[in-house]
Amino acid sequence: MNDFQKELVAALRKFCRENIEPHMEHDDHEGKFRMEIFQGLGEYGVAGVTLPTEFGGAGLTYSDYCLILEEIAKYSVPYAVTVSVSGMVQTIIKEFGNKKQQEKFLPKLTSGEEIGAFALSESHSGSDAASLKTTARKTEGGYLLNGTKMWITSGGIAKTYIVMARTGGEGAKGVSAFIVRDGDKGFTFGKAEKKMGWKTSPTRELVFENCFVPDENLLLAEGKGFSVAMGGLDRGRVAIAAIGVGCAQRALDESIKYALTRQQFKQPIFNFQGLQFMLSDMATETEASRLLVQAAARSIDNDATDSKLCSMAKLKATDTAMAVTTDAVQVLGGVGYTSEYPVERFMRDAKVLQIVEGTNQIQRVVIARHLRKENEQHA
Repeated sequence: MNDFQKELVAALRKFCRENIEPHMEHDDHEGKFRMEIFQGLGEYGVAGVTLPTEFGGAGLTYSDYCLILEEIAKYSVPYAVTVSVSGMVQTIIKEFGNKKQQEKFLPKLTSGEEIGAFALSESHSGSDAASLKTTARKTEGGYLLNGTKMWITSGGIAKTYIVMARTGGEGAKGVSAFIVRDGDKGFTFGKAEKKMGWKTSPTRELVFENCFVPDENLLLAEGKGFSVAMGGLDRGRVAIAAIGVGCAQRALDESIKYALTRQQFKQPIFNFQGLQFMLSDMATETEASRLLVQAAARSIDNDATDSKLCSMAKLKATDTAMAVTTDAVQVLGGVGYTSEYPVERFMRDAKVLQIVEGTNQIQRVVIARHLRKENEQHA
């Protein structure tokens, strides 16, 4: 990290320790999201990190953003994810929205006053996103949306939603992207999901019943929705990867601290070689993941986004998060399985990181496609 990044992370660490850490065990048990925490992050300047200052953003690099997400994730994976998904919505509106849309929706998102959410998945449309069934039928002055979206992060607490719906025939070319607001007539929320982890981050079903969306809230043009959705995926994958690194690092830190203080056979358990090997592997995998995330982030900053690197970062960092948090529970033994220590929470939070923004099996498919293409080019 450069000096600016060190100062940025150190100040953010203080904020997280004072404002997030004291609440997490209680809020995880209760499934409680605190809007004041998110707004506090906004006041600190991390709700719109990479957006230009003209829209109220901080104008920082994607590398800076990844360090910020990593730091927040050390205290709360769900709050880091909330920042990440809202940031993806901002990027989509900035990249694909017109000036009027940008001026209308971005300032409240970048300030942290409001949260953004992304709605693509459906009950029968996950990895095969182009098979979505939600429809948007043209009517006078706009469109009528009908259908449901599933597993939407920040559903019910977000105010601005990017919603993918079918305006044409089957496949990707029939999908369009819309900006929908909480409170729009015909837009309601279904059940809140009961989840293994991310308990402080609401995940809800979105229901559209003749929900009117004005023409001015169509992004780009009809049939361009899949391009909009895919346009945010590389950045989203790197963001989730950065959160995975933070999750793994916190689990590693807790493991080392416990191993140095826990006494067995009249010595700290850290002295036992079997445990030293585990901790060394955990540290190595975490650092390797961090380096891969930063390499992918630099490609974004250099306007030369490397999709293969982005998928590799997401794959490596989230698999590492799952492995390291699982090992952390093992290092702590019986107490690691209880909520007395935070490692069991981080283990639960790590699991879904392997699923969101494209499952890690999908990442392997993407990476393999790049490998084939590169081989054909050099053949």
